[in-house]
Amino acid sequence: MYLSSLMINTGDNPDRPRPGRLWLRNVYHVHQRLSMAFPSRSQGSPCGFLFRIDNNIEDNSPRAIILVQSQLAPDWDRAFYNAGMLLAAAPAVREYAPSFADGEELRFRIRVNLSKKSKTASDGTDLRKPHDAVDRCGRQRDQSKRVAVTWKGDEGETPDGAIRQWFASKGEHAGFALDTDFNLIHLGWVTGHKPGTPENKLRFRSALLEGTLRVADGPVFMQTVERGLGSAKGFGFGLLSVAHVREQAGRPHHNRGVAHADA
Repeated sequence: MYLSSLMINTGDNPDRPRPGRLWLRNVYHVHQRLSMAFPSRSQGSPCGFLFRIDNNIEDNSPRAIILVQSQLAPDWDRAFYNAGMLLAAAPAVREYAPSFADGEELRFRIRVNLSKKSKTASDGTDLRKPHDAVDRCGRQRDQSKRVAVTWKGDEGETPDGAIRQWFASKGEHAGFALDTDFNLIHLGWVTGHKPGTPENKLRFRSALLEGTLRVADGPVFMQTVERGLGSAKGFGFGLLSVAHVREQAGRPHHNRGVAHADA
């Protein structure tokens, strides 16, 4: 695999054009541009790469970083040949070949799409799709609909608790178990818009998470790192960055990217 770090110039002067900032506000356009770096990516594989916009540009920072993990070597010159103004520096690319052992403790960072599949809405409405519905590869679709994860504040539920429980359940099938250290760094929405009618608007419930996990099944966890975790991977979710705890000893991890584990 390969890891790329793209520093995006979002500008710090509101009186001058800031194309990088406008570009990042539409996750659909971000995905389109990044896809151009992988022209030989096989058809029918919408998640041939994973990416994450790794800092919050709302603080008027002149820089934003996009991390990209891919199976193929990227061609960033091709992707930004007519949009060099978006980059604040030349992309950094390195090979990535991690390995994980059962019981190993890792720090992690991930942006997840907080969603789950459900057959009924909160008001009891039937959300099931027609039985003849198929996906883009001709496979039968699950007879349910993806809805945002929610919590009942009036019953004492908190976002941190509900999201931790949701993420821990993901780990049961992804080869890891959560440790006591779990932090909800940011909760919000990621938006985008496909060309065409207003019906093509995209809106994803987003949570940026950091903490510590323990590898329960090395081969399964490796597949999770390779393929990403959760839904909407093509729109900036699911890239699981990890680092050995010993590498992070004594270093603050909030408000900074967690490095990927080295081989």
